[in-house]
Amino acid sequence: MPPLLRAHHEDTLPPQEVVNVFQRAFGKELYGSLEEVQSLVQKVKTDLYNRDYTAAFDDDTKRVAYCCRWSPARAVAYSSLFAQLQEVNQIVRWSAGDQRILCVGGGAGGELVALGSLFTPDRHTRIKSNNDMDEADRHILNVHLVDIFDWNNVVGRLTAQIEESWLYNGQSQYFNIQFTPNDVLKMDQNQLQLSRLNLITLLFTTNELFSEDKTGSIRFLQALSTYCQPGCHLLITESAGSYSHITVGSKKFPIQFLIDTILLGKRGGKRGEETHGRWALVNKTDSTWYRGDPDVDYPMKLENMRFFFRLYKKL
Repeated sequence: MPPLLRAHHEDTLPPQEVVNVFQRAFGKELYGSLEEVQSLVQKVKTDLYNRDYTAAFDDDTKRVAYCCRWSPARAVAYSSLFAQLQEVNQIVRWSAGDQRILCVGGGAGGELVALGSLFTPDRHTRIKSNNDMDEADRHILNVHLVDIFDWNNVVGRLTAQIEESWLYNGQSQYFNIQFTPNDVLKMDQNQLQLSRLNLITLLFTTNELFSEDKTGSIRFLQALSTYCQPGCHLLITESAGSYSHITVGSKKFPIQFLIDTILLGKRGGKRGEETHGRWALVNKTDSTWYRGDPDVDYPMKLENMRFFFRLYKKL
């Protein structure tokens, strides 16, 4: 993976179309009460800087403000990332049968819109061919968003816009969205359907999980190792740099080092200490930039992103 993602990958809808979904879904806020939204954004920004996630997302107006401000830029970046990662692209666009994706911390809608932008560009061909296929061969994308905060309003408005703008009437059956407001660390493997998943995403979520409950977060990753089926992929992204360091005991570690150790096992070291995990590392980078198209029209600033990612495959 190069250190710079493409502003637009040809397999996805153009960035302006991605951003337009947010403009239509939240037109009342963006064009009717933008000053109020911007004021809420400043409060949310302060809470996020202090890693007080509960204060940042404790009411619906703050959640909508966050979505208006940050999710469009995230969605266009995720679209490019998903498309350029061949394994993710295959799951979203072409793998036969029901493909099941779990987006942990996906309530703000960035992953939802990004998946839609990758799934729907060739929807006309897909839907026509789906109608001629046996049920087992049809390509249906089932996306389960889980978030500890209640993003039902945001998810509902974005889903409605995706269906209206990007899918034929009556063909939303091929792009199924489910949102569960719950703490993923307290959900069991049956609630999450871990054994049936093809892809799990934790995009800018692991810091939040580990900040809230280190032990629970480690148990969650261990549950993925225990219950996910062979061939399932896991994609993790976080901010590149010291913000994504985590304190364990008296030492600070890059969070990706801790995740690698849990999923891949300990490598090297003293004889007898080497362990082997249940995942393989398929692709990674410690620093990648997404720089958006400056010509995309949106009433709020669309930020560039610098992040690391890890893509794992269950053995």
